[in-house]
Amino acid sequence: MATFVPFIASTLGQQDGKHMVATITVYFHPARSMGSMFEAMLLAALAFIYAAIISFSSMAVSVLFGRQLHMIVLGHILVLIFFCGGGLGLVGWIKQRSGSPLVNVACSLTSLAIITVLIKEGAVQASEFSYEKVAQVLKMVLMGIVATTVVCFSIKPVSARTELRENMLQVTDSFGDMLAAITRSFLNGAEEELQQLTFIKASARYGKLLSSLTKNLQEAKYEHYVLGTEEEYRLEAKLVKCMQQLAQCIGGLRSAASTEFGLLAQENTASSATPSSQIYNRSSGSVNSFDGTHLSVPPREPHRRLSDIDEIAEEEDSTAKDDATSAEMNKPNKYIAPAEIFEKFIIHLGPSMKSLAFTLKQILDELPCGPAPEFRIAVNPQFRSSLDKATKLYCQARKEALTLVYKEKDLNTARPLSVQADYEEVAASAGHFSCSLQDFAEALKRYLDILNELKYEIDERPNGRSWAWLKLWEKLPFLKKSQPRPELDSEQNLIDRTNETNNLPDHVLTPFELKNTLTFDLDEPRQSRTYNYRLWKALSVLRQDDTKFAIKVGLGAALYALPSFINSTRPFYQHWRGEWGLLSYMLVCSMTIGASNTTGVARFLGTCLGAICAMLAWIVSRGNAIALAAMGWLMSLYTSYIIVGEGRGPMGRFIMLTYNLTALYAYSLSVKDEEDDEDEGGVNPHISEIALHRVVAVLSGCLWGLIVTRIIWPISARQKLKGGLSLLWLRMGLIWKRDPLQVLLEGETTSSYLDLREEFELNRFLSQLENLRDSAASEFELRGPFPKVAFDIILQSTRRMLEAFHAMNVVIMKDLKASRGEAEILRYTASERAQLCARISHLFQVLASSMKLEFPLNDALPSTEHARDRLLAQIFRFRRESELASETTDDDFVLLYAYALVTRQLSEEIRDVGVRLEKLFGIVDEERLKLQ
Repeated sequence: MATFVPFIASTLGQQDGKHMVATITVYFHPARSMGSMFEAMLLAALAFIYAAIISFSSMAVSVLFGRQLHMIVLGHILVLIFFCGGGLGLVGWIKQRSGSPLVNVACSLTSLAIITVLIKEGAVQASEFSYEKVAQVLKMVLMGIVATTVVCFSIKPVSARTELRENMLQVTDSFGDMLAAITRSFLNGAEEELQQLTFIKASARYGKLLSSLTKNLQEAKYEHYVLGTEEEYRLEAKLVKCMQQLAQCIGGLRSAASTEFGLLAQENTASSATPSSQIYNRSSGSVNSFDGTHLSVPPREPHRRLSDIDEIAEEEDSTAKDDATSAEMNKPNKYIAPAEIFEKFIIHLGPSMKSLAFTLKQILDELPCGPAPEFRIAVNPQFRSSLDKATKLYCQARKEALTLVYKEKDLNTARPLSVQADYEEVAASAGHFSCSLQDFAEALKRYLDILNELKYEIDERPNGRSWAWLKLWEKLPFLKKSQPRPELDSEQNLIDRTNETNNLPDHVLTPFELKNTLTFDLDEPRQSRTYNYRLWKALSVLRQDDTKFAIKVGLGAALYALPSFINSTRPFYQHWRGEWGLLSYMLVCSMTIGASNTTGVARFLGTCLGAICAMLAWIVSRGNAIALAAMGWLMSLYTSYIIVGEGRGPMGRFIMLTYNLTALYAYSLSVKDEEDDEDEGGVNPHISEIALHRVVAVLSGCLWGLIVTRIIWPISARQKLKGGLSLLWLRMGLIWKRDPLQVLLEGETTSSYLDLREEFELNRFLSQLENLRDSAASEFELRGPFPKVAFDIILQSTRRMLEAFHAMNVVIMKDLKASRGEAEILRYTASERAQLCARISHLFQVLASSMKLEFPLNDALPSTEHARDRLLAQIFRFRRESELASETTDDDFVLLYAYALVTRQLSEEIRDVGVRLEKLFGIVDEERLKLQ
């Protein structure tokens, strides 16, 4: 409309660049929630202000040196260095540092406005201070933003708050399904259900839903702030945090169940070589006493699975089961296998476990809100009382079942080390699963409490609406009258951390920077005495990759813009639309070579396709405004589907941008929007020439971006990924070198890289490496394509390692001070834990070295299996022999059980990564062994 409607076009003055309004709408498309649009408007306002500052400042400098000091060349040099190079370099730094899609769009918008004023309009080159030119550009920017906002809010508006409620409903349903499936598998002792395609798909969907929770919460935050319902946002943020804790409990259940499956599988293997009559001696009554469930290992009768979790009347004959089991246990000197201990544990805890799981699933199926479209908060007042009763019964049954397991083990006095370890691992698996289920119930109680608060706030709103965020003066430290509420700070941290997890800085420490990071404090006084070292430390910011990236982006932009400031080359530069080449350069430049390749190819292909469509539209419409508008609408439908439906944003944007640049610009020429504009045909536009100029300009900008990326401080995504994985594994090894449980005895450590609570930073770094993997696949090397599948598996294993770290961290953070019983157990097992930690740390360092050097692993690597067996046997001996065992409770062993399961999972994942590295680097390249 800004091009076709004369009334609107006249408000933008006499110029041929009115298609910029359509360009803005392509970047700030309205297919987003209202909360996301509020955020986009805020970022667009900041982009507008920054572009205005750069535009007016550059003209002021040009006027000062050109008209007052008569040093126009020096003025142009300063504009190129500080405003073109520095201004666009800062835009590139912000774009790379944030990694947010909306920030990227705002940076593109800023680049477009700055380049138009500095390069195209000519006021800076002529040393003129033209308010009119800058006002025209900024007015077009505002018109595009307003048009997009009106469409977003008026045509089928989407509320992020509604999407958040719907997302919560889907997540709680997934919690119930996952809980039911994992509990059934644990009670059956069979992993088949968790390996079915339906469960795998449900798990994948569950992961996506969890990740979208924080995104919707972030967008809903802006809606709540605008509506003055900040208290609702605070409670919703607490709900999301509570749901993340529920997800952690689901992970703990899955880990404990996996341990059970692994133990039963090992015993299956052992029993194949040993007569079953020598291993098992139990009555058939105890085998089939629990709902037909059969947990024995071969020879075993085919067992039928538990039906869907239900409160069946198993409690009625629980007394008979207890009597039968007790009579069987009282037979002395019977060699009991770990699988039988599992079965006896489930016989005693199974009914109450099923009852609790059924109650949990019932509650989850009805939470947190009603059906669409209202999604009203729905909390049944009976939920809390039912959950309290089920939890109380479960806790009592759990205590009795664990006591039974320990008593069963104590009947066997003469056992080898491996058998003792197996028995203790049975207790670890059973105890950790039951504890995780109890933690899930407690977390659900907190979830219900928060949900009740939210329902009360929505229905009653006792404090009314508030717009406290507008009181900016209260944010100033010297004007604060009271301390901020800690709950608001904690929930804001949740949002900030989530954003950092999805959008991370791209700086991966190099080995040299890692060496600097790990410098011991003892060396600091000696080194800091030298001036050179202090200067080197002060300049550390210049060694960071994002700083280098900003410098080279600014340098490349200044060099590309240089011909527009030289009188002899400016006409040629304008004729071939160099300003669009510079914009293409800004869009193509990325941190790594692979990312630049991906964006450059998408940009060029989209430009070619858009130019072809524009030529066809112009030929068919013969320059008719109504026909061009209709064809533009069809093109917008197609490109919007590419951007939103297929998720290929760059390709869709580039197609539509080129179409607008060609077709709308040709129409502006045909109606003589600018005086004395006879370029490219004037009132009779040469559409093929216009399209050719656009394609050549875009191609030159893409090529220049690839040249700058490869020549000036080139950063290979492949090498960055390998170095980052090496660094990550090294940091993980350093954590385990110190033993994470030692913090409970010694207090918090002063070294940041030796504390397990830095697991958030590790997860953030791994997310960055996963982004690098995608960029590495686009890099071309003569020695072969990037082994993406192998690195996918390695990164997945590393992710599971960090999940194990997180599981350990959750247990530690419950109470940073060990109880008396926990302290005694930790001291009793200190030597065994030290040996196990040393081996795990060693293996992490070996993995890091192998990845960094691209060298195969050594054949003689230490094994963690025997070290774990010694630790578990030591825990077993503590129960039987230690004088302090009588003073400990079952809960005191939860910490060691989680530790045992985490170390088992870490050992398995390290072994899997080692196998993958052997396949990657198993053949040694002779060139690497040459002494040269």
